[in-house]
Amino acid sequence: MLRYPSLRAPLDILFLVCCIALTADVLVPEIWGNGKTKDYPLWFWAGQQVLQGRDLYPSDPKAYFEFIYPPLPAVLLATPSYFGKVPLYLCLSFLNAVAWWMTAQLSNAMTGSGKIPGPWLFALPGFVTISFVFDMFDLGQPNLVLLAMMLLGFWFLQHERPWMAGSMFALATAIKVFPVAVFPYLVWRRRWASAASMVVFLGIFLFVVPAPVRGFQHNVSELKTWFQGMVGSSSEQGFGQRAEQNWSWVNQSIIAVTHRLTRPVNYNQDNPAKQPAYMNLLDLDFRTANWVVLAVSLAIGLGYIAVMPPPARTTPLSEAEELGLLFCLMTVASPLARQYYFVWLFFPITILMHRGAFDPRPAVRIGTWAALVATGLLMCLSLPVFPKDLQAYGNNLAATAVIAAGLVWHILHPPFEAKASSLSPTDGELQPDMQNISH
Repeated sequence: MLRYPSLRAPLDILFLVCCIALTADVLVPEIWGNGKTKDYPLWFWAGQQVLQGRDLYPSDPKAYFEFIYPPLPAVLLATPSYFGKVPLYLCLSFLNAVAWWMTAQLSNAMTGSGKIPGPWLFALPGFVTISFVFDMFDLGQPNLVLLAMMLLGFWFLQHERPWMAGSMFALATAIKVFPVAVFPYLVWRRRWASAASMVVFLGIFLFVVPAPVRGFQHNVSELKTWFQGMVGSSSEQGFGQRAEQNWSWVNQSIIAVTHRLTRPVNYNQDNPAKQPAYMNLLDLDFRTANWVVLAVSLAIGLGYIAVMPPPARTTPLSEAEELGLLFCLMTVASPLARQYYFVWLFFPITILMHRGAFDPRPAVRIGTWAALVATGLLMCLSLPVFPKDLQAYGNNLAATAVIAAGLVWHILHPPFEAKASSLSPTDGELQPDMQNISH
């Protein structure tokens, strides 16, 4: 069972201290300074728009959107916004703290190793991803909360609660669209109940839940405007309302890096004060570059399908590695993948750490830790001491590729015991081991 942090466990105390410090980073500027910046004032504005019955988006889908998310998040933000900025910011920080704790527990429980991690191994993924977690608190972004939701969804799937699983996937998608990439996986693996649940609950979260607050017709109109402005807009200049970020160094998605490598795109366009800089190896037009993106994405998708074991040969280990790959792909397949998006690597990193600690083959353990070290070095290139050019080439995208390669190797080369004990799971028959975490 899930457990609360314990004041008798030194690492749990350290976790609580970190959460207090990260929350102070949010509240101190607001209470004693000039006000918290980043996305926090935007969340308060969105909540106030709902409370006052005002529009979230301009009537023209081509105009600039202050709020680029679907209406549901604004409706959810309305209640804490009613009490003021400090209660709202405290609520968001608390959600991030809970999500951080839940992510660590679920990640360690879902590695398929069946082993009880020691306290340091349990905490290690949190240490190596601390910069991403800091971004979640500092910026006020929901990606860590979305990660916890997705992990909880797969946890429900393991416990034969497919409709609960689908509801979690739908809620994450209704808040920030990119988790929708889980749907093709559910269909391919014939998780029919979870896929159906995701569709049903997505309709509920997008159309039914906001309706009593916004009015049904008003909500539908805003959804249409949001879709046209965010999902339906794409051009050589950019997509989804933030053209200055789409092709710049801050975006490390497959789409952005491929475009920067295949056509002359200024990756400093997010800062007009900087000299234009280019990194393209080819000189393709926008349309052709999109075909390259499609080909690359198709190759990655087909490769993922190819390495997925058939039902008769799946094991708890391969199930975990398969899900770890899925989280890698969902992260980099998002059209916009800023630095903080890569907090979703928490789960894949945890899986590889368990392989490095518990695989019965010494050479495999060494190789797994070597891959993790390479991943860490690539991620460190995002530190301010290094030039932004390195991030333009996709250091975090490359780190994700290294993690994915490690997971693929483990799927294709399981331990002998895992081969011998292979099983055939049906919808919801993934093997749970959360009870290990409670010890």
